[in-house]
Amino acid sequence: MLHAHDVEMICGARHGDPFAVLGPHALATGPTSVRCFLPGAQSVVVESAKGMVLGPLALQDEAGFFEGEITLAPGAAYRLRVVWADGHSGTIDDPYRFPTVLGEMDVWLMGEGTHLRPYEVLGAQPTVMEGVAGTRFAVWAPNASRVSVVGDFNFWDGRCHPMRLRRECGVWELFLPGVQVGAKYKYEIRTQSGEVLPARSDPYALQAELRPATASVVANLPPFVPPSTARKQANALDAPISIYEVHLGSWRRNTDDGNRWLDWDELADTLVPYSRDMGFTHLELMPISEHPFDGSWGYQPVGMYAPTARFGDPAGFARFVARCHAEGLGLILDWVPAHFPTDAHGLGNFDGTHLYEYADPREGFHNDWNTLIYNLGRTEVSNFLVGNGLYWLERFGVDGLRVDAVASMLYRDYSRKAGEWIPNVHGGRENLETIAFLKRMNEVVGGERPQAITLAEESTAFPSVSRPTYAGGLGFHYKWNMGWMHDTLAYMERDPIYRKHHQGEISFSLVYAFTENFVLPISHDEVVHGKGSLLNKMPGDRWQQFANLRAFMGYMFGHPGKKLLFMGCEFAQDREWNFEQSLDWHLLDQAPHAGMQQLVRDLNQLYRSTPALYQQDFDPAGFEWIEHNDAERSVISFIRRGMDDSSFIVVVCNFTPNVWNGYRLGVPQAGTYYEKLNTDSAHYGGSNVGTPLGTASAEAVSMHGKPYSVVLNLPPLATVMLEWKV
Repeated sequence: MLHAHDVEMICGARHGDPFAVLGPHALATGPTSVRCFLPGAQSVVVESAKGMVLGPLALQDEAGFFEGEITLAPGAAYRLRVVWADGHSGTIDDPYRFPTVLGEMDVWLMGEGTHLRPYEVLGAQPTVMEGVAGTRFAVWAPNASRVSVVGDFNFWDGRCHPMRLRRECGVWELFLPGVQVGAKYKYEIRTQSGEVLPARSDPYALQAELRPATASVVANLPPFVPPSTARKQANALDAPISIYEVHLGSWRRNTDDGNRWLDWDELADTLVPYSRDMGFTHLELMPISEHPFDGSWGYQPVGMYAPTARFGDPAGFARFVARCHAEGLGLILDWVPAHFPTDAHGLGNFDGTHLYEYADPREGFHNDWNTLIYNLGRTEVSNFLVGNGLYWLERFGVDGLRVDAVASMLYRDYSRKAGEWIPNVHGGRENLETIAFLKRMNEVVGGERPQAITLAEESTAFPSVSRPTYAGGLGFHYKWNMGWMHDTLAYMERDPIYRKHHQGEISFSLVYAFTENFVLPISHDEVVHGKGSLLNKMPGDRWQQFANLRAFMGYMFGHPGKKLLFMGCEFAQDREWNFEQSLDWHLLDQAPHAGMQQLVRDLNQLYRSTPALYQQDFDPAGFEWIEHNDAERSVISFIRRGMDDSSFIVVVCNFTPNVWNGYRLGVPQAGTYYEKLNTDSAHYGGSNVGTPLGTASAEAVSMHGKPYSVVLNLPPLATVMLEWKV
């Protein structure tokens, strides 16, 4: 007999085991007791799968609890014909007659926290069970006393669809017949103390509503994208990689339609061909995981598995990725496992406990960003993130993940004063859980998606970030060279008259250039928050500002390391970046800005077509100083070599506004040296100074420790690249 207490608990949405009460239950006397809870129902009749009436259910509680004894074969399907209080009627499948959703292997792997692809198990998965179409829901909330699926299909009523707890792994599950792709939903969670929390978005939701709405949306799992040999080659350490970093909401807007964002297809038709035409090899998108606050630029994500609704649906994003690859562009996503926001519909205090975050704020709260920190020592949390990385790589085919704020993850005392942090088990400041997580993430990516790359934004001297885990490293393929960015920009911002006293700032990066696989980033962080645009960092009058910037670009493309440039810098955006408005494309009507854009286009083309500029980025054999001590004239010069030692490029930078006529430069080979690029060319807005005819013949006059030398006219505030031929 059903106890009245069970009925009361079901009606009050407090029962932790609804399948023990609802659905079919065989009685010792022979018939089957069928029970359902349908708030707002007037009457309920049980029908066979073929529509035969099997018997009515009696109302046992005015809240909507029905029960009746029906002759029903064990495991037989049935349906419920319901007459609702407003007079309309319909037939529904009883969710509580269906078996468990998770398979035994999934339960075991989830309990162990080692399921490589948890997104295939958790979340909302449209499926067919026993011939009935619907959606299976599964959410990890091990400390909840009750979890319900709420949505537009049940009037967001937490009493209607409480879930079953799989105690072996702490996952609540339920199959809801009739719920289709596009349905909006959340989880309503009651804590052990009885508190009903604000409804939570699904951590594994594949789609979400557009902010300020916060519901998850039922979506199909994107199909697996097969591996590609071409993409593996394009992402290799010895490949040319020039990355265009983009914030999609402000790259370009549709000003003819309310200044709105472009959608995925519009971006595919504009951003992709533009990037290809500019010669970039890869796009890097600032975070596109769903996030509630535009002002976070995506760096405070709530829906880690959901491409933001700002630009369309997940299928649109898949088309965008495919278009990138069809045009020969790689796609890298900014990925944020370092922290998450405290929004009430998010992961914080998810089931009434600190499930995803550290409980102690000295470990679990970022004072800088007012965000929470993942407890990466918990296998389920680590697995949530590792699986997420694999999801983007396998299900959308993106080329790589640029991991944000790695430095904040590696150190427990990051941006904390003494007494505000907890040492690790050995008494040190390193976050051992994070280190283990990053190694595992990189190993999983390397093992499951070897064509993909990972890039670390890491600003400290933590050793071997981009070295394999088997060699004691963290396993990243690349590391952002924040030191190069800081030192070089500090040098470029100085008035040229003072640069001779700071020659080390422009040359110091070569002391450590081969300790990691570096990317040279000029990122969004350098052109926001009062730092001004890249152009306006440059000293001097207007002409000198452009000349300085052109010289800097040439130096960047000559320096060992892959390249990254934030949008707008390629045409010398005049104002600092504002995420709420489009770039100032009208500036391209002005010659200096158009010249800068042409220079970046030509630099990319030269870079991609010249193996000496990229093949040995991470090998000392690919670089050789000619002269780095000519501080008085603020000139540096060096050689870049490819795998074929007979092919090399000479790079000379003059960081003063003076023309150095008759500058004798040591070179390693006899022959002729041809000017491949001169940032002072009139094509780019320069003064067109250079060596006559753009060629110089080597003489048997030793200089700078080299057996031969050439005589050049060095243009003002310019970088010149020379190619040797016999």
